[in-house]
Amino acid sequence: MGHRKYSSPRRGSLAFYPRVRAKSEEARLRNWPEHTDNTSLLGFAGFKAGQLQVMTIDDKEKTPNFGKQLDNSSTVIATPPINIIGIRCYRKNLYGEKAFIDAYSKDLPKGLERKFKTKYNEKSFETIESSFDIISSFFAIASVFPKKANLAQKKPFVFEIGVSGKDNKTKYEYLKGIIGKEIKISDVFQNGQLIDVSGITRGKGVEGPITRFGVKRKQHKSRKSVRALGTLGPISPAVVMYSVPRQGQRGFHQRTEYNKRILLVSTDVSPQTTSQSSKPAINPPGGFKHFGLVTTDYIIVRGSIPGVPKRLVKMRQPIRTTTKKVIEPKVIEVVAK
Repeated sequence: MGHRKYSSPRRGSLAFYPRVRAKSEEARLRNWPEHTDNTSLLGFAGFKAGQLQVMTIDDKEKTPNFGKQLDNSSTVIATPPINIIGIRCYRKNLYGEKAFIDAYSKDLPKGLERKFKTKYNEKSFETIESSFDIISSFFAIASVFPKKANLAQKKPFVFEIGVSGKDNKTKYEYLKGIIGKEIKISDVFQNGQLIDVSGITRGKGVEGPITRFGVKRKQHKSRKSVRALGTLGPISPAVVMYSVPRQGQRGFHQRTEYNKRILLVSTDVSPQTTSQSSKPAINPPGGFKHFGLVTTDYIIVRGSIPGVPKRLVKMRQPIRTTTKKVIEPKVIEVVAK
């Protein structure tokens, strides 16, 4: 830092390390909130469709804009029904929780063999019922088919969803009642509530430290390079610390957006009254860019979410506690871009 009189604060966040490509295009949810009020699924999955503008009335009290109109940039997520295909049990050992046994439905959806092969086994349910004392947690095994969202991919996504409830017996009875059935987005989330959205961000390839971390460019007469760092660290210790901004992968990372508000949960895909086409009223002319027409259930989330159109995003109940009560937003108009 010979060109500076004083030290400069570091540029770029160290909160995400290492900044490498995600292992899969499907986000992985490792934590689930603990809700004991009612028994239900704690998450859902959908496909990012695109952006639009939503006109609402500001319902936050004690704010300058309370009662006034707000123009919210929002995201549409196509949420076809998910199939509950099985139950997964975990038990604890010296190394943490490990999968104990899976029990699958008798009526599995057609096309699931593209993902993996399994079959119904009645002994699995008997083993679960006789092992309640060693089982630590229950999860629902769900599948979602991109074909139901008007996408070309035939191979389904299979993932785990947490379950809320008072105890393991309550969770198991609930899962046993919904196994083999379809669950809609309106059965899990409601208008106005907050959710967490996880996805894989848009990949941008290899970038230098200027773009990747926002490091300041050097003056043009300093050295041969302008977009390179001035120093990689002291002479001793003779190592380059992880905190030094270097070139590398930018984008295609798993990220989670916390406390995103749902502005609309809709299962109405009726055609527009002003047009003779069979497209839902939510769609812009010609459909969403790089996605097409939304022909299934959908939700509108305020703000942006990680990922590109058609990419799978996972939603869950908020894991960070909030004291706000759920107020259904007053939506005036939805303007497709």
